[in-house]
Amino acid sequence: MATTDHRKQSLYFPEDMLEEIQREATRQDRSLSWIVQQAWKVARADIRRMPSVNDVLGPLPPRPVAPAAQTATSAPAAVTTSAPASSDEPSKP
Repeated sequence: MATTDHRKQSLYFPEDMLEEIQREATRQDRSLSWIVQQAWKVARADIRRMPSVNDVLGPLPPRPVAPAAQTATSAPAAVTTSAPASSDEPSKP
C-alpha cells in the first residue's frame, strides 16, 4: 500500500474565492484540500500554457561592456598618426 505525503502548506486566497471553495466543499461533502487538489488536476494543463514572468518580459538585454582602460599601446589614432612634414621645415638627419 502506497503512503501519501501529507505536508502542510499555507495558501492564501481572496476572501470571495475562499468562500466559494468552502461552499463547493460543503456541497460535495469534501475537504477544502481535496477541492483545491482536484481543481489543480483539472487546470494544470491550462496553467502550464500560461507564460512565465520571464516570457512576458522577454530576455534581458545584454549588459553594456565597460570601455577598456586605454594604455600606451592602445592610444587613439589621432595621437599615433603624425602629420606630413612641411617642405618649409628643415629635415632632421
